Amino acid sequence: MTASASPAPRLDDRVPYAKPQPWGMSPDMVIPDVDSDDERLWAPIAPGIWSRPLHLNTSGGFYVHLLKVKRSGLLQRHRHSGMVHAYVLRGKWLYLEHDWVAEAGGYVFEPPGETHTLVVPDDCQDMVTMFTVHGALMYVDTQGNATGYDDVFTRIEKYRAHFENVGLGADYVKNFMR
Repeated sequence: MTASASPAPRLDDRVPYAKPQPWGMSPDMVIPDVDSDDERLWAPIAPGIWSRPLHLNTSGGFYVHLLKVKRSGLLQRHRHSGMVHAYVLRGKWLYLEHDWVAEAGGYVFEPPGETHTLVVPDDCQDMVTMFTVHGALMYVDTQGNATGYDDVFTRIEKYRAHFENVGLGADYVKNFMR
């Protein structure tokens, strides 16, 4: 007995899935203009630094956000409890502890437990990077002593306060939660 190849699909065979999606499944989230100029969508973090939420996942313990920086210099020193993925949309940044520079179009994977000092170099005044942060970012001093932290829950509270402050309403944050 020989196996025969499946016939090539015809264009008119493109029909949607006929059955219901699993019960309790979260709806899709589509953000058409991720790098928006609408300042209300960007929560201030520090002078010249903003964050825009894209996905806040409380059951998975992670968040995805855009970090926008309009100045050079030290941004933060931190350690993370989970992995971090980064994709640079504009500009560049580096960690003082490494010899590489993350530039526009580049991807960075950061393993759990690593501690590093995030810097935007002097020749960059416009950086935007999409970060996916699993677990917590623990802010530390040069000796590794904890000075604060962020996780999906602290981010939600910061975004809620920001959206309320700019007139979108605190519940606007629910657009990004799954």
